[in-house]
Amino acid sequence: MNTMEGVVLKLPYSFRIIKPNPKRTNRAFRTVPLASASVTVASPDPILGPGSLGHLTRPDFPILHQEVNGKKLVYLDNAATSQKPTAVLLALQKYYEAWNSNVHRGIHYLSAKATDEYELARHKVANFINASSGEIVFTRNATEAINLVAYSWGLSNLKAGDEVILSIAEHHSAIVPWQFVAQKTGANLKFVSLTDNEVPDVGKLREMLSKKTKLVVVHHVSNVLASVLPVNQIVSWAHDIGAKVLVDACQSVPHMVVDVKNLDADFLVASSHKMCGPTGIGFLYGKSELLSAMPPFLGGGEMIADVFLDHSTFAEPPSRFEAGTPAIGEAIGFGAAIDYLSGIGMQKIHDYEVDLANYLYDSLQSVPNVRVYGPAPSQAVVRAALCSFNVEDVHPTDLATFLDQQHSIAIRSGHHCAQPLHRYLGINASARASLHFYNTKEDVDDFIVGLKDTISFFTSFK
Repeated sequence: MNTMEGVVLKLPYSFRIIKPNPKRTNRAFRTVPLASASVTVASPDPILGPGSLGHLTRPDFPILHQEVNGKKLVYLDNAATSQKPTAVLLALQKYYEAWNSNVHRGIHYLSAKATDEYELARHKVANFINASSGEIVFTRNATEAINLVAYSWGLSNLKAGDEVILSIAEHHSAIVPWQFVAQKTGANLKFVSLTDNEVPDVGKLREMLSKKTKLVVVHHVSNVLASVLPVNQIVSWAHDIGAKVLVDACQSVPHMVVDVKNLDADFLVASSHKMCGPTGIGFLYGKSELLSAMPPFLGGGEMIADVFLDHSTFAEPPSRFEAGTPAIGEAIGFGAAIDYLSGIGMQKIHDYEVDLANYLYDSLQSVPNVRVYGPAPSQAVVRAALCSFNVEDVHPTDLATFLDQQHSIAIRSGHHCAQPLHRYLGINASARASLHFYNTKEDVDDFIVGLKDTISFFTSFK
């Protein structure tokens, strides 16, 4: 296995959070003109040039308009979390200023208004993925949503000898809960490896399906490989042998049209914070007949019908799975994020990001000694708007540190919660640049310039 040791450096790090002072001009953190007003473009690209979706939406994201260490911030860590438009920030502020109250439990105006807005957010999530409101369970995040399915559906339906099929490219959140369930039930986990093109081998997955298979757990878009799996086909194959399918859609729902009726998935999970919404809230979609048959995951207020001293009866879904006071403000902010995304149009977002993804991939491939993981884009292969990569003889954490401190470019380094995949690839870490619709061609260009300078710095020690 190829391993890399990090170079220990003491680089100047001047960024600090300070209160803006309009009289002070020489500071590490200050506002700069909106991107749409200041961008200059070298090529007349009709898709990625001036007037692109990235240029048009950047003004809506206040956090992007600042300098760090004297340079414009370039945010390329969107697969970890997205930034928030002003509309979402205002929705949160409005809730706490005008409607703050507990939901479902009061008859006064504030409680009724908060309840209406909370449930409206659920309705927006349902419409966004073509589900019904009763099929949407709010959770803290996608991780909790997967755990809900594992502990409620998994412990009730899996037994010794049953099989759960996953890929080695799954996020830890889609692996660890099923390890717990397997230990408790005696079920077996089976993993699909990659093809030569570094995509989970769906052909092998189909061969592994049998009467023992009770569940398939699969991502829609890989957060490392940028590959997009044919979920429709996988679901069809699984249903043919009576198995259920759980889809991790954290990297697809924010970037493309996702229709659960079309996918026919039994369960699907995603997180608000990757969808330009607040942290602390995500959702589980589950087919209504499955949710209705599942026992509660957590006990407490709100999830009950009646409580007696010797037993309790439980509410219908989704309330059955939402014990206690929920993340009300976060749900309302999530609803505002969905309004924002819907106002742009998910197909428009996807089309723009495909072009930007290809530009990122081609630009990275042009840099010597860079190894990009995952499939090459083509007419038949669409990559998501992210690239995980390594540079020969340079540790990814050193790359990310230098890019941040010297170029104000934010990328991620590490195993991206995908250690089994990294081990399969023969590495212990990678760097990752990931885009969203508010990124631009200029962001990619700045990243490539910074990366080349970073590589030059580290190779100068040889």
